[in-house]
Amino acid sequence: MERWLNVLLAKPKMDKLIKAETKYIRTSPRKLRLIADAVRSLKPSQAIERLQFVNKRAAEALNKTIKSAIANAVNNFKLKAENLTFKEIKINEGPTLKRWQAASRGRAHRILKRTSHIIVTLQAKVEAENGTKS
Repeated sequence: MERWLNVLLAKPKMDKLIKAETKYIRTSPRKLRLIADAVRSLKPSQAIERLQFVNKRAAEALNKTIKSAIANAVNNFKLKAENLTFKEIKINEGPTLKRWQAASRGRAHRILKRTSHIIVTLQAKVEAENGTKS
């Protein structure tokens, strides 16, 4: 009985989740996912360092979003940047701009200009207080 009571009264460790979103980026989700997969396993500070040297336009947008998430954690939640890890990096499809290009014999070929949404979620472990009520 006492064991169960201790389990019920123990405060669990809570994870703080920090989000940053960038929407309507004029890069296809397929190109962004290629870059996101390369940095998903790293810490956010390491990801920023690595993305600076990736020779892809999509890396710039992902880099800005990760920097924004770290700034949210530091300024809004007073967390240290070194203690953060990626919970998830989601690349969603945004609205597609439909255009056409003139083709031979009076025809029109369709051009799909795809957009993306980036959602970066960071997590930081927060220790629960072990104090008792007095």
